[in-house]
Amino acid sequence: MSAINYYTAEGLQKLKDELHHLKTVQRPSISEQIAEARDKGDLSENAEYDAAKEAQGILEMKIAKMEEIIANARLIDETHMDNSKVYILSKVTIKNQTNGMEIEYTLVAENEADIKARKISIESPIGKGLLGKKVGDIADIQTPGGIMHFEIIAITR
Repeated sequence: MSAINYYTAEGLQKLKDELHHLKTVQRPSISEQIAEARDKGDLSENAEYDAAKEAQGILEMKIAKMEEIIANARLIDETHMDNSKVYILSKVTIKNQTNGMEIEYTLVAENEADIKARKISIESPIGKGLLGKKVGDIADIQTPGGIMHFEIIAITR
């Protein structure tokens, strides 16, 4: 049994699009490579054939894994979320108590994290430390660089 993963509508669609690409573009391409290598003769000494078959096996494993992830995916309904505490999909403005710097992050599932887009995983040290906090709370978060103290300034969706 696979673990249940939570996705936004955008994140789940991105995963489905990637699966579609693997099935409709990469799978036929590898099949074509296998056919070309097979046409070159003796398969027992054909390195191209062996490489194409190995690539096909890896692709099929990736497709099966993605199908399993999608089958166990759960969509997060943002309309019924509480803004009084930090939860997954909360947009949180925090203030570093040491240097006074403010930053805004959106907490997302592990597989949707993108630090450039300021989306951090709820599994990350900062994400874990912010979960359940309210505006005005101080989150003491253990990071590789030591304990950091962040004040929750605002929580939005």
